[in-house]
Amino acid sequence: MIAINNLTFEIGARALYDDANWHIKPGDKVGLIGANGTGKTTLLRIIVGEYTPTSGTISMAKDLKIGYLNQDLLSYESEKSILHVAMEAFERQNQLHAEIETLLKKMETDYSEELIHKLSDKQIEFEALDGYNIEYRAHEILAGLGFDDEQQSRKLSEFSGGWRMRVMLARILLQAPDILLLDEPTNHLDLPSIKWLEAYLQAFEGAIVIVSHDRYFLDRVINKTVESRKGKLTLYAGNYSFYLEEKALRNEIQAGQFKNQQAKIKQEERLIERFRAKASKAKMAQSRIKALERMERVDDVDDDNPTVNFSFKFSKQSGRHVVRLEHITKAYPGVPILKNAHAVIEKGDKIALIGANGKGKSTLLRIIANADKDFEGKSETGHNVTTTFFAQHQLEALHLENEILQELQAFAPKHTETELRSILGCFLFTGDDAFKKIKVLSGGEKSRVALAKALTADANFLILDEPTNHLDIQSVNILIQALQQYEGTLITVSHDRFFLDSVANKIWYIENQEIKEYPGTYKEYEEWQWKRPIVKEKPLVNTTPKKEENKKINTYHAETPDKHKQLQKLNKELSVLEEKVGELEKEVTAIEEQLTDQALYNNPQQLKEINLRYDSKKAELSQFQQRWETLADEILTLEGT
Repeated sequence: MIAINNLTFEIGARALYDDANWHIKPGDKVGLIGANGTGKTTLLRIIVGEYTPTSGTISMAKDLKIGYLNQDLLSYESEKSILHVAMEAFERQNQLHAEIETLLKKMETDYSEELIHKLSDKQIEFEALDGYNIEYRAHEILAGLGFDDEQQSRKLSEFSGGWRMRVMLARILLQAPDILLLDEPTNHLDLPSIKWLEAYLQAFEGAIVIVSHDRYFLDRVINKTVESRKGKLTLYAGNYSFYLEEKALRNEIQAGQFKNQQAKIKQEERLIERFRAKASKAKMAQSRIKALERMERVDDVDDDNPTVNFSFKFSKQSGRHVVRLEHITKAYPGVPILKNAHAVIEKGDKIALIGANGKGKSTLLRIIANADKDFEGKSETGHNVTTTFFAQHQLEALHLENEILQELQAFAPKHTETELRSILGCFLFTGDDAFKKIKVLSGGEKSRVALAKALTADANFLILDEPTNHLDIQSVNILIQALQQYEGTLITVSHDRFFLDSVANKIWYIENQEIKEYPGTYKEYEEWQWKRPIVKEKPLVNTTPKKEENKKINTYHAETPDKHKQLQKLNKELSVLEEKVGELEKEVTAIEEQLTDQALYNNPQQLKEINLRYDSKKAELSQFQQRWETLADEILTLEGT
């Protein structure tokens, strides 16, 4: 599909890629990963022809249709409705529609046979291109990405950057390209939209290349991982979790080879020193010196995963109750957020506040932080609570002329320079990086500075609004380590599920304008949600008679004998499917392990046979998984009625 051969790309004196190779095959779903600055976005731009390589080739079929989502699309402007903008994907259908409308107008006065034939030809082509369903398809994808009917009729110019990016994503998906290149597609999506996109991409029949820092998203979508590192592209035949395991194994082997080679080199050097002293052995010494020079050296393993090696201290402990919310009612014009809501944050809580955009997550954080006082009810901060509130707008509060170290020193004067340098090192600012001015930093680097500031504060309560935005996987891991060591209380909003699962011990969500709590990790919450009957939201305008208000939204009815038999039958079939899925997953994993054997790639015929078996088993597994999901839905529906 796309062949990258001996690619070299230089920026000034620095080679971002040096003789890199990669072949993207039909049906590949690849996660392109690597630390910030390793050239992931640059590689996508090279593939689509925006950048020209210094040397090497990018080969692809002339008629290959590429859909490319990048952050530059945020600047796209239009006064048309977002439904219309999404439908711009159907270029030929739109052209035909306009021509048909023109011909129909002409036929009001001209009934010539030529005009009738022309109209017929256009209509046949329009129908063949499924032109009568394009509006429905656009509506369906926009709905999946979080736009309701009213929003779809509004102008694109009325929406913020994040929502515009969703429209651009919808337009690209509607083009049905042969390959999708997606640069951080989840950056501006809430959790429901991310899950919808996951399902869409899992079913997408073309190839996909994704740059993302969302580990859960990668694990659920991709079947291969390519790491961009030190100018090379290294392929791993599995998802992100497989990559981590496989890389650890490769590093272990490499470390052993390095250790053995170093021992051999030292032994040879000792022999050379001994032989040099004897004239009769001088020739042998020279021979060994040349052998050492010709030896292909094994590199030591680099540590790509720095650890947080400082402790967070605060001068006083908070009381048991950190924040108490009572009878909180908050609304914007026409948009109710909370109604008579109650909640308590207790000392030591690590809370993840989750839900779709527009449900009021950031509003609730501002109420908790006393940054929003325009509400009814009472928000009471507990005894000895000291708070730090991190939100994306605080990046703008950084002093652009300050150096990074100066910024932290001004904010946390009680910390020594050594302590602050240590903290900056954990956030990937090492050596002279600490003396960079804020104004030259990227968005991700500014986020890391702002987070470092937040964590140096003398605060026993952290409020973090989307702290993982603009962070790569490595930086998210650092933040996770920091928060796992933090002994205070925190509440955070994030769409990064790996982050939430790693730091939270409670889940909050807003449902029916109330604050609900699940006492467990994010993974446990997701499993509970899966088994839970669907809760219908109350309408924005209450049309229920008062005497009905206190009735439960969900009720369970006694099972009829027929229903009981049906459930037994479905559960039995589900058990059989689970066993089959388990067997197939083991077979797929075994084949993936085979594909990691480098020697296999020297035998094209065997590689082809294994790849065919792998594709067959993956397809079979996918069919059984889909059937399992259908059965599970049927069972849940029956149990909830």
